[in-house]
Amino acid sequence: MALVERDRLPSRSALSRFLAALTQVPVEALRTLFLDDLLSRPLTPDKQIGGLVDRKGHTWVVIDTDGTREAARQRALPKGDELPAAFRRLDDVCAPGYTGRKRGEVVRTRTTVSQAHSYHWLGSFGNRGNGRYREELCQGLAALRRYLAAAQLSQERTLLRLDGHYGTGAVLCDVAGFAFVTRGKDYTVLEHPLIQARLHLPPRSGATAPRKPDRAPPLRLRVRRFGMRVDTPLRGERLRANGL
Repeated sequence: MALVERDRLPSRSALSRFLAALTQVPVEALRTLFLDDLLSRPLTPDKQIGGLVDRKGHTWVVIDTDGTREAARQRALPKGDELPAAFRRLDDVCAPGYTGRKRGEVVRTRTTVSQAHSYHWLGSFGNRGNGRYREELCQGLAALRRYLAAAQLSQERTLLRLDGHYGTGAVLCDVAGFAFVTRGKDYTVLEHPLIQARLHLPPRSGATAPRKPDRAPPLRLRVRRFGMRVDTPLRGERLRANGL
């Protein structure tokens, strides 16, 4: 309240009308101010950032980029000749989309960008319906580059953990220069020239499963006889002991 020179908070209706009148330009300016405040004031005095160490001893900074679709709750509207025409306030911020269960739901998509180790909230972007995932991803990468420059982190040691919302071949061009891991939505990702070039190379490392023993040890169950606990072999072990 002191920042805006007020001694009382506005009412809910006044705040709702103020937020509804905002355009995209002041929203972007406010998002920039929030990010500047985040970069200027670290969470800890020693500026701990955290990281993930791989098998070769290299430290990676993991960034989570999640696209979430939520269906709006639609209640039945009263209808009648004496009532005015019904309308929904969510029509301006929601649109028909697909959440994975049934089509035609009125949904809204939100994309969040956060640092996985310190939980720094780098950005949040929302759009109607299924959203504009490539545009939101470019905005999130712009905020991420500012964060890496302020924290003096290397882009080559930054790992993007993308949601399955971004598992298409077009996203590979947007995240050029970053290492990323995602869940593919379609098999056209495998047709990308960079993926094909890597698939034709020999494997960098291999993994072998431990060899199972030729004969598994018999399974013994514990039962009680006359109040005493003893180990009793299964019926197959009894037959094998008798030579059958």
